[in-house]
Order: sequence, then structure tokens, then C-alpha cells
Amino acid sequence: MKYRNYDPKRDKEAVHRIWGEVGWLEKGKEEVMDLHVETGRAIVADVNNEAECLVTSVPGTVRYLNEELPFFGVTGVTTSRIARKQGLAKRLTAMMLAIESAEGALVSGLGMFEQGYYNQLGFGTGGYEHHIAFDPSQLNVRLKPRVPCRITTNDWAMVHTARLSRLRGHGSCNLNSPKLTRADMLVTKNGFGLGYYDSQANTLTHHFWCEAEKVGEGPYNIKWVSFQTWDQFLELMALIKSLGDQVRLVRMREPQGIQLQDLLNKPFKQYQVSAKSNFESIMRAEAYWQIRICDLIGCMARTHLQGDGMRFNLKLSDPINSLLDEKAPWHGLSGNYVITLGSSSAAEPGIDKTLPILTASVGSFTRMWLGVRPATGLAVTDQLSGPQELLKKLDWILRLPEPKFDWDF
Repeated sequence: MKYRNYDPKRDKEAVHRIWGEVGWLEKGKEEVMDLHVETGRAIVADVNNEAECLVTSVPGTVRYLNEELPFFGVTGVTTSRIARKQGLAKRLTAMMLAIESAEGALVSGLGMFEQGYYNQLGFGTGGYEHHIAFDPSQLNVRLKPRVPCRITTNDWAMVHTARLSRLRGHGSCNLNSPKLTRADMLVTKNGFGLGYYDSQANTLTHHFWCEAEKVGEGPYNIKWVSFQTWDQFLELMALIKSLGDQVRLVRMREPQGIQLQDLLNKPFKQYQVSAKSNFESIMRAEAYWQIRICDLIGCMARTHLQGDGMRFNLKLSDPINSLLDEKAPWHGLSGNYVITLGSSSAAEPGIDKTLPILTASVGSFTRMWLGVRPATGLAVTDQLSGPQELLKKLDWILRLPEPKFDWDF
């Protein structure tokens, strides 16, 4: 497969067609797509001298406990109708990973259309995200919110800065390009935001951005909530409650570390009385993002854990190498390593015959390392195996907060 960098003069019409054929491009929203493509790197594969497959990525960081790791998100993988089942999407995405990894990214992530496909490139499924739908008038937040400021699509630069400076937890990612936030705001149906400024610093401190399916009664879909303190979070929830005189349903993702059911009056009653209605109160759990380590030595060097340290051999398999030709700048992580986990962690190529062996795919090892699921559980459901004593020790040392991307892309 030959690939090349996206050229807007040559390829814009072709990639508009690709997005139109996969249902991603609404008529009149071509500018939004162009912003999306321009946020980072874009590469294409040609069929009959025209771009028929497009892969895009954007740089950023992902938090591992208190460390910020260089990261890139694969923000789009699309293939036209005439180029399906040729392996283009898989190989072009593999090449994107090779390019970004060779340039210093330690970790990569993406949103999946279905489980299994991106496992072929070494990705492992992330943790569950909880999305809750509720009647805002049923929030039991007693705080009286201040009068908020309106936020419009013209405020995209300030909104992006606020998102980058939000309160974050383990596993959360930041995506660097402000154009991505602008595109996300522009594509939102009946989009609006409400929030609060620090007048002295002239910065947006906390806000939410929302889609109104029906402007009158809702549902309202909150695309993101950004805040720097928990007091600010509670003020935003009180602000959402104030919409309840008119709006019958709000949907939002549960923030990391919060159980939103704690803030609802009689949640089970609301689930029952609204069941199967247009304003159904409900909680859903979905694991729709995936992640993989791209630089094992780099990731281990940035891993600082509590408790007694441990060492073991890792026999790591990475399926991506079979999708890359010899000229690719990076070829995955398959190989044998000696892993040290503890306050100072490390990965060294080789084998220590005195140590137990963990056998894992890069996707399953990433899930364990990030804390998505414990080693003993992954040994049941994923490509990870080792002596039971080793698995239990890994469970103990990798006692991590539940990881959340907290930024959909």
C-alpha cells in the first residue's frame, strides 16, 4: 500500500465524498470537516489516483497517575464505498501509528465503531463510561447558582483553553489543537454553552457545552462539562437543575470520581415511571474507547507505583508488525522484556531466567497497566497469561483509579 499526506488542493473534494458516503458529513457542514482534518496529521491512500481512504490524528497527552505522557488520538478512519474490503483502512491506520510513534508518542487511543477491529492493530478496550439521562428538576443540589454567561461558537478558543485546564484524573487525555474544539462546537445541533468567568484573569473557569434535540423541552445532551474544582462542578449541576422548569430530560457522561445517582431524588422511581418514554431516565454503561502502548520502555519509565516492587519477564506480541512494510519508521513492540514495576519502573529487552513469565498481547498488557481490568480478570477474557501467583501480585501493585479519557474524539 502506498500512502501520502493529505493535500487540501488535490484531495478536499474526494475526502468530502468519503465522509458523505460513510454518513459523517452533513450537507452544509463541509467547513467543519475541513477543520477536523486540519487539526493534526492526515494521510490518504489512493485508488485510481484519487483519495479513497483517509486517516486523521491529533497530538495530545494522557495522564498516568501524576505523569503526562505524549499521546495521539486517531480521530478518524474512513474508506469510500469503492475501496471497502481492500485492507486500506487497517494498513493506513497502522502507518499512522508508525509515524506518530516514531515521532515520540508513547500511547495512542481511539473511539471504536465495534469491538475487535482495532484489536488487530494492538488496541485494547478501555473502561466503561456511564451515561445518565435524568429529569434536571430531580437534582438534589441545594446550591443556588450565580447568573451564568452565554457561550457561543465564537468562544471556541477560550473554551478549548478551559478544557485543557480542567480538573483531570488518571487516564484522562488532552488534545492539543483548538480547531478540534471549534469543530466539535460547530457540529453540535442547536449548540449552546453556559459557564462562569474569572473576571480578573479573563478566563473561563467552568462551563458545559450542550446540544438541544428540541430547544423547548429537550432532551438536552451535554457534550462535555469542564471545571477546575468540585465546588465549580456543583455550581454547574445547580445550573443544570435550573433548566428543569422547561427541560424534561438531560443526558450527560458521569464525571470521573462522581456517582451521579447520589445527586438524584428517587432515581429508581424516575427510571420506572419514565421507562420507554421519550424522556426516559436511565443509566447506560459503554466501553467505546480503546488504547495501546506505543513505546513500552518510555511508558514504564513514567510509571511510578506504590507498594513493594516486583520484576517479571514479559513475552509481548504485537499484531501491527504484519501490517507494516520494512520501510515503516516503527514496527510495533513484539519481543521479550524484563519488567520492573514499583516506585521506579522499567522495561529492558531480554530474558531473566530466574523470573516468572507473563505472556500478553500489547492490547491486554496496556489494559492491565492502565488499570482497566486486573491481571486475573484479563487472564480469563483477554490474551494474557502467567502463573497465578504472578497475576495476583500484578493485581496488587496495579491498584489504580478507574481510567477515563474524559474527552471524546
